[in-house]
Amino acid sequence: MNGNRILVVDDEPDITELITLYLEKDGFDVDSADNGEDALRLAHTVKPDLIILDIQLKSLDGIEVCKRIRNESGVPILFLSCMSDDTDIIHGLEVGGDDYITKPFSPSQLVARVKAHLRRQSNPDWRPERKQVDVLAMDGLVIDMMGRTVRVQETEVNLSAKEYDLLLCLAQSPNRAFPLDELYNLVWGADSMGDTRTLMVHVSNLRKKIEPDPANPTYIVTVRGVGYKFQHKEGISHVYR
Repeated sequence: MNGNRILVVDDEPDITELITLYLEKDGFDVDSADNGEDALRLAHTVKPDLIILDIQLKSLDGIEVCKRIRNESGVPILFLSCMSDDTDIIHGLEVGGDDYITKPFSPSQLVARVKAHLRRQSNPDWRPERKQVDVLAMDGLVIDMMGRTVRVQETEVNLSAKEYDLLLCLAQSPNRAFPLDELYNLVWGADSMGDTRTLMVHVSNLRKKIEPDPANPTYIVTVRGVGYKFQHKEGISHVYR
């Protein structure tokens, strides 16, 4: 066993069985639930290292389950959704989901996504070449890399783990334009499989939290035909260990 515990929440037994089979084959411990209430109970009692959560659960849906879990835990949450669930996917990521994969899916790709999220979770210093820097300060924004906190104009901003990682990745290379696929790979540690909606929703959420006017961003700007960059005008300040 690899020591990691995964909670699988889906009301389709065949899908739960398939996911469990592949995860256990790779050495994971797996718990499962077929409804939101049991998912919340297990999330609280077994404290999984990652949760695979179907959006369209009956009674208590996956989005509400995610919201409640986020009140007490930052555990990575990977949503499962149908191809037509664009609105639900966006909503799920907005309330705290880290990523999603659509049905039908390749079990091996799902396991690869799970491993990527766990690597990022266990190794927050995923840019070792920049590890010696404690604080980045630029244009009124301060990123404390030791405390994993962010302040904008002296006010602390509450970011999710993925929002923080995304901001840090961009800010560590100011004015560099990142293609969408490359940025997804750097922050999520996996191939985007051609779908970068997870990234775009996280950028949108991040802008709402750090930009004075999210509709006209000054920090994270879109580079047409490429992706995103952290726009930086003034001199950057580093504080080293």
